[in-house]
Amino acid sequence: MKLRTKYALVTGSSSGLGLEIAQYLLEEDYIVFGASRSGTEIDHGNFIDLDCDVTKDTSVQSMFDEIGKETYGLNLIVNNAGIFEMGSVVNMSSEVFNAHLETNVLGPFHVLKYGHDFLIENITHIIHLSSIAGKRGFENVSAYCASKFALNGLIESCREEWKSLGVRFSTLSPGAIDTPIWENISDDFERSKMLDPDDFIHVFEMVVKSPPNMQFSDINFLHKSGVLG
Repeated sequence: MKLRTKYALVTGSSSGLGLEIAQYLLEEDYIVFGASRSGTEIDHGNFIDLDCDVTKDTSVQSMFDEIGKETYGLNLIVNNAGIFEMGSVVNMSSEVFNAHLETNVLGPFHVLKYGHDFLIENITHIIHLSSIAGKRGFENVSAYCASKFALNGLIESCREEWKSLGVRFSTLSPGAIDTPIWENISDDFERSKMLDPDDFIHVFEMVVKSPPNMQFSDINFLHKSGVLG
């Protein structure tokens, strides 16, 4: 079963990498469903803006109900929505720590769970945005690191469960990327030593355009200066 029109879902499409991904896919002639809590300012005939809070079970179900009015299947699912806040273990509140787990782990879980009915056997490619922080711990980033470690476990388990469907799972684990999120974090980091969003899209394009028999279980990529510290 193959769709002549290519359909993609991108979560967290309102800003940062999600916005970049959505715009790139539109240029590649996808019909793009952009999911976010605040709305996405893209004016394009092939862009469908969806109101969705991925942390809420019912919100994700409603999102897929809307997608189902347009198509029965998705060629591409990009689990991008996430949050990132810094703070020491001692000073971080339980609420903030839990928010990382809800957005960065429970959110992708909901998308996978309710997106299952939209999988096209041997066609659908599921791409997750993880992080180098899902590979090692960093000072004052415990909540984010914990959520990305957990996300990677979720992806690996789901990949095994759905192996018979022939769908592809690719995980991108970049280092720091110079997006607006850093404007509210700290002035202590040299943004010139971060990847540019165009660098990310370079890798993303390679993954999306890879042969249909290929998946990338984990791609690590960094600025040439190394891990941001």
